[in-house]
Amino acid sequence: MTESPTEDTQARKKAGLTLTGVLVAAIVLIGGVIAVVVAHYVTAPAPAPRAPGATTPPAVATSTSGAGGAAEENALAAQPMVQLPAQAAQPQAMTTATAGPAITVPKPTVTTGRWIPGGFPGTPEGALGQLKALDETAMTAADPQVYARGYRELAESGAPDPGSTGLASLLTSMRARAQLPATGSVTGLSATYQVTHGQIKGTASGGRYVVACVLGQFSVGVNGQLVSVGVGDCQAMRWTGSDWRIASAALAAPAPSAWPGSADAVKAGYRELSGS
Repeated sequence: MTESPTEDTQARKKAGLTLTGVLVAAIVLIGGVIAVVVAHYVTAPAPAPRAPGATTPPAVATSTSGAGGAAEENALAAQPMVQLPAQAAQPQAMTTATAGPAITVPKPTVTTGRWIPGGFPGTPEGALGQLKALDETAMTAADPQVYARGYRELAESGAPDPGSTGLASLLTSMRARAQLPATGSVTGLSATYQVTHGQIKGTASGGRYVVACVLGQFSVGVNGQLVSVGVGDCQAMRWTGSDWRIASAALAAPAPSAWPGSADAVKAGYRELSGS
């Protein structure tokens, strides 16, 4: 028997509500996904707690200015970051405390003819700006394949595979939990990643190698319903003489994920970004 127009409309609405419910439930679990991703990579014990009354976190790495080399670069990349519980990524109260003064991030100077803005200077702040531009652009589809495309556009030959990164794992796990196609656009699904904080984990090879970390609010919308979490990302960047690239070296240890501006974000060493 053929369904009436009214029955067909009701069935479509019901199916849409069911999909929305599944997606929202899955998105809420992103904090747990982050914890799984971090646990997969981090094996070192958590850093010692700060002394009572301390307002800034201990340094996670030491900047160097020597000639450097693969061993120095890989050691810097592998050094673990501050570990945070999964709930740190969930929305929470802001704090007036800081991990240090705001970092001024330069604006891109090359935007025409490029998907990922570029033209950042050869400074640690320039590396931070390039990573910010990459992540904010490539995460908007909430699609691991789109993120991988952006990553590869900025990667040196021999750089870690984009599928091994925390952001790719986050997007892959989110789609799997939501029972969505592994890649491709999804009707009613949208995403943004707004980076507001960051830190320079350290430098090597005379400043030509920088491990930069960003922290932002990753928001996923489903038919008008929005869910947000704080997501961090660290990448090893290399200055080629003209631009910053994802370095052909060891994958950087995973970034701590926290709600931007929260006490947990300060504990992890994130500072506000300005100027970009």
